[in-house]
Amino acid sequence: MVNNQLIDQFGRRVNYLRLSVTDRCDYRCVYCMAEEMTFLPREQILTLEEQLRLCRNFVDMGVQKIRLTGGEPLIRRNIMALIEPLGALEGLRELVLTTNGSRLKQYARPMRAAGVRRINVSLDSLKADRFAQITRVGKLEPVLQGIEEAIEAGFERIKINAIIIKGRNDDEIIPLIRYVKELGIDISFIEEMPLGTTLAYDRAENFMSSVDLREVIEREFQLIPSTKDSGGPAKYFDLAGTQTQVGFISPHSNNFCSTCNRVRLTSEGRLLLCLGNEHSVDLRSLLRGDFSDDDIKNTLLEAMNIKPERHEFDLNEAPQLVRFMNMTGG
Repeated sequence: MVNNQLIDQFGRRVNYLRLSVTDRCDYRCVYCMAEEMTFLPREQILTLEEQLRLCRNFVDMGVQKIRLTGGEPLIRRNIMALIEPLGALEGLRELVLTTNGSRLKQYARPMRAAGVRRINVSLDSLKADRFAQITRVGKLEPVLQGIEEAIEAGFERIKINAIIIKGRNDDEIIPLIRYVKELGIDISFIEEMPLGTTLAYDRAENFMSSVDLREVIEREFQLIPSTKDSGGPAKYFDLAGTQTQVGFISPHSNNFCSTCNRVRLTSEGRLLLCLGNEHSVDLRSLLRGDFSDDDIKNTLLEAMNIKPERHEFDLNEAPQLVRFMNMTGG
């Protein structure tokens, strides 16, 4: 029986899996997807049973945190059939989820009852017309209602994820801070990552760094460095006088690769060892072939040898990776 921990060649222990349950989404956000998308044929997507089997193997090998992503995870048919057994999985300390919020009102209470501890909700604007422009098809009100429902459901933490783009929504930094402060929830600002080629705007000209964001926020609010460690790449600050925490995820301005503890599993069963590189392993062939769980575990161990040391992002060059974030898993 294989029972080793997942440690890469640089001594980093992998204990965090981000699982894309589907490549499909009901939004077409300008920084994430093209307006006209071609999705994978359904037979190429892992079944929920296949995803659960892989998760069990990852947990057996020391993964303690699983984040469900997409696309949009809550549009996956019968998604609770995956969430419920994961929530009961022995050895898994944290089951969390990232959503665009479009169906959060429907799923907040069932997810919390099933053991989902924390949720992240993508929200880049509090203006209905601008929200529709950024998402191309989304409506703001259901998202706001979903956040309120999630608060009522009693998640341990609820966090807004926002991407700020100069000339599009940089005037909403302070309104977003006020919004989360009023609700007593958290927020993280994420530097945009150069994946895919939407060509909706010039990334280099419209990029806003974490340093720029902090300067804007600190004109009105005091940020106190926090000791919080979510197991992810965010650097957190306490919003003085509140329960709210403000995080910054900075793949450009503050490379966090030295502490990387995560891998990503795409909806088609491709194990991505790095967000910014194409190093990957096909796990679907093992699931659909005559391979045991020990075979899967051995493959996971071997995959650690090709996890790269770091990503290389250059805003002034065309993206080397043309897969969109919905293919990557958030």
